[in-house]
Amino acid sequence: MAIRPYELFQPRQRTTSLIFTSPHSGRSYPPGFLRSSILDERTIRTSEDAFVDQLLDCVPDLGAPLLTATAPRAYIDLNRAADELDPALVEGVKVQAHNPRISSGLGVIPRVVSGGRPIYRGRIPLSDARSRIEGCWHPFHAQLQLLLDGALARFGEAILVDVHSMPHEAVESVPALAGRRPDIVIGDRFGASAGPVIVDRIEAAFRDAGFRVSRNVPFAGAYITQAYGRPSRGQHAVQVEIDRALYMNEAEIRPNGNFAAFKRLLGGIIAEIVAIGRGSGRLAAE
Repeated sequence: MAIRPYELFQPRQRTTSLIFTSPHSGRSYPPGFLRSSILDERTIRTSEDAFVDQLLDCVPDLGAPLLTATAPRAYIDLNRAADELDPALVEGVKVQAHNPRISSGLGVIPRVVSGGRPIYRGRIPLSDARSRIEGCWHPFHAQLQLLLDGALARFGEAILVDVHSMPHEAVESVPALAGRRPDIVIGDRFGASAGPVIVDRIEAAFRDAGFRVSRNVPFAGAYITQAYGRPSRGQHAVQVEIDRALYMNEAEIRPNGNFAAFKRLLGGIIAEIVAIGRGSGRLAAE
């Protein structure tokens, strides 16, 4: 059963060079995929950035497009390269140079969900992996490239904000944080994926709202940030990770009592970020 890989929400009037993505909030699980898994329907959802798409639904009203996944991360990871195939999962794939994402079971076709729990009983055919990549990965990234090209043509720059959520415990034992747990982690590939003025303004928007913010530790940005961040060309990409405990019950995968309040607060932050792209084109990055 084919699934629609993404949803695109366009503003009535485009007013900014900003583009927002949520590549891990998809929750349209193909029945055949669920039958092939050894996990129950709740456990398989632990890989989701659950409800991030809902948190971002104000984006089009603020003049920017929002691209969200509908294909779930456990089925295909849109924040990986198309060739990051796991030989421990996919039949006929040769072992290549060491890749920590693949080794941990988190390639483009994930072998595990959160906590390292296996998704399948055994391996899957290469034809299945290729079908998912062709049907989901390529359409999502083709649409993303169109959005970036359109922003560059219209505004002289494109600023991509790739939004994710992180488990509350993900930053508990990171030595570099020395017990200073961040609410938000901003990743710019240590300065390689976005202009410093843009990243500073995104960070300031969260800090001014009262959140603790870390930059690049422990998440510096994954495939999307790395592949699309080209500051020298006026194309910037920034990853934003949000602590799930701020808005959801992680154990039950449902919004918590703070969801509505957090969403309102985040809406104000997003409005400040969107305003970055209403400046004078590439001067915003200088």
